Amino acid sequence: MVIAFAVYFNGRAKQHYASAPITQMDIVLTDSLQDEVLVKSHTVENWIKRSGIPTIGTPIGEVNYSGIEQTIRKNGFIAGVNSYASYDGRLRVEVSQRRPILRLAMNGYDNYITDDGFLFATPPGSAVYAPIVTGTYVPPVPTQYVGPIEDYIKSLIEESEARILEMQHEKVPLFKRDDEIADSLRSVTKIRISKRFLKELRLKFQPSYLEEYKADVESTRAYKAALRKKYRYWRRVNNQKIDAVTARQDAERENQKKLTKRYEDLLKLINFVRYIENDDFWRAEIVQIVASTMSSGELQLELIPRSGRHRIKFGTVDDVEGKLDRLSAFYRNGLSNIGWDEFRSISVEYKGQVVCTK
Repeated sequence: MVIAFAVYFNGRAKQHYASAPITQMDIVLTDSLQDEVLVKSHTVENWIKRSGIPTIGTPIGEVNYSGIEQTIRKNGFIAGVNSYASYDGRLRVEVSQRRPILRLAMNGYDNYITDDGFLFATPPGSAVYAPIVTGTYVPPVPTQYVGPIEDYIKSLIEESEARILEMQHEKVPLFKRDDEIADSLRSVTKIRISKRFLKELRLKFQPSYLEEYKADVESTRAYKAALRKKYRYWRRVNNQKIDAVTARQDAERENQKKLTKRYEDLLKLINFVRYIENDDFWRAEIVQIVASTMSSGELQLELIPRSGRHRIKFGTVDDVEGKLDRLSAFYRNGLSNIGWDEFRSISVEYKGQVVCTK
């Protein structure tokens, strides 16, 4: 009876899903952003409608659930999507948003970055709190890129390595040519006066032949010298071609180093913001981060606090805890006594020091 009931129920369910239509669509945001939103329910609903995928009135079993999910996932700020229909014909689409840790707003950038390094453009009408990073610093990813930053950097490195390998293949015929020239130079040393034995024998019995013999020797030497000069020129030209390819490879490797350095700087920036966000006081106090690149290539930061009229010169992104500890101590023991508007700038760039400028 149990088996029969299961078979019967399964058959009835299939018939129901094949004929019962979708009567309602519910969009549910399931993430933990609470009152902060990157996307609203009606926006997701409009995405589905514009995709042309039939929903309301379509039999439950014929709805393209994977198509709905793919349509929504195209937007980089969507972390996950799950769609399904209930027995009574309600289509439920559960959407989770990515949680940004900072917002880039400089040099044409208006992008969010998540804690795990995922980059996406700031959605219109988004209302999510995240520290704003401005300044002249240029991130190592283009503004239109959507996805894990690490993957983008890896792809560029792989493309660069492929170009270096391709250049190495360019050298193969040049190396072969160099070997051929070397063989030719070695063969020059083996060149002798034609019929040398007979000519030297003739010279013994015919002293008057000396001038003609000397002329023959000089002619042979001149011929060998000309050959050496030609082959050495060929080698020099060939080596210049090899050196040119090597220079291109070196330039490619140098670009790799610069790209890696820029990526490391971005990671330092993300880690800095992560540190700020994990501290209740600094999370509330720091409202903007100004990032720039020093002449040495190092990333440096300037912080704009909520309190006072000063700006904080933070310097390079190292010894973060020590610098913030010094700044915190100065806030408690200095500014709280003399006033928050006393200085125009406060610098914690130098180890063990807090330098103020009025």
